[in-house]
Amino acid sequence: MKIKGFPIEKAKRDLKKIQCKTDGEHEAYLNQRKDAIVKHHLNNTPFYKTFTEGCNTNDWNSLPVIQKKDLQIPLKDRLSIGFTTKNCHIHKTSGSSGTPLIFAKDKYAHAMSWANFMDRYSWYGIDAATSKQARFYGIPLGGAGYYKERFKDMLGNRFRFSVFDLGAQQLEKNISIFKKTAFEYINGYTSAIVQFAKYLQQKNIILKDICPSLKVCIVTAEMLFEDDKIVLENHLGIPIANEYGSAELSLIAFNNSNNDWLVNTEDLFVEILDEKNQPLPYGKKGRIVVTSLYNVAHPFIRYDLGDIGVLHERSTTKTPILKSVLGRTSDLALLPSGKKAAGLTFYYVTKTVIEDDANVKEFIIEQHDIETFKVIYTSKEELSEGKITAVKKAMETYLEPGLTILFERK
Repeated sequence: MKIKGFPIEKAKRDLKKIQCKTDGEHEAYLNQRKDAIVKHHLNNTPFYKTFTEGCNTNDWNSLPVIQKKDLQIPLKDRLSIGFTTKNCHIHKTSGSSGTPLIFAKDKYAHAMSWANFMDRYSWYGIDAATSKQARFYGIPLGGAGYYKERFKDMLGNRFRFSVFDLGAQQLEKNISIFKKTAFEYINGYTSAIVQFAKYLQQKNIILKDICPSLKVCIVTAEMLFEDDKIVLENHLGIPIANEYGSAELSLIAFNNSNNDWLVNTEDLFVEILDEKNQPLPYGKKGRIVVTSLYNVAHPFIRYDLGDIGVLHERSTTKTPILKSVLGRTSDLALLPSGKKAAGLTFYYVTKTVIEDDANVKEFIIEQHDIETFKVIYTSKEELSEGKITAVKKAMETYLEPGLTILFERK
């Protein structure tokens, strides 16, 4: 991050200053940052100025809520003045909500996000920069993307396990790797790690016994159900930290050692809203809407994640506690060969049709039987033959050959 010009050390220092504020000081800080980010985008981001026309921009609760569909215009038309794809961090969402999105973060905002991750990981004795990581994530299986991720793995001191193949033969290989590698923590897709833990259960193995250096398992990207958490605790033999976040906003909530799911209030402002976009009291279920307090390159102000959640009654302004989240459940795909693949495998498939021209608005992938999948999508125009071929090739690459792939445009 330093090499690429991300001010990570400044972000770490600023994060500590924010965390040292009293409850009253923190509330004043949140109000100041909310006001500052709104004024910035009203003055510097034509997209946001147009988006808020007719609204009372001096009243926070009158500000419109941004939906993903509102951002499905070319990225260059959403950036603040002075920002381009050359001086920002550019990324894509996984599309797990069914609505893909390309977005940008300025370098300081991205550094603040990573300072937050590093801080939370340190709660469990993990140094995000140096601790050896067992990574259960996907990876592009071809081209420059593959080599880029492998290079990042090398720099990040991590070993990447396959989530595209969760069959017994591969899981046995995983066990042998843990036996000979001093991993300090596991990080990755919930469903893939749960599948591995269930295999350990079948083998009557506790992972900590064969890899004593392990300290914590951090699950992310998908729901963690209580019965799955018990399996993880029993057969990994280490604490389980539940990480809730999104690509656009980074870390939203993280479990502490008391099992409180603490919400990030350092660089985000999280609200639970009703159907009229008004805040709900603690304990009430509503839409999770989040504001990025520092992203001056791209507006994420009252941004609807597409998830439903509840803040605990014990919450305070400085220390909100996420009680529950509903959404982002991914099943395993079972294939004709017997191979199993994590639901988020399909992110790597659908990347082939996520483009900045915003043609594809939404997509759902249905498995109709063991060898038949249907890609249902909403778009301005039919997918080209080239795109259809690319999706089919990606399904073959990330899943297996011989599948029947159907397409339906809505």
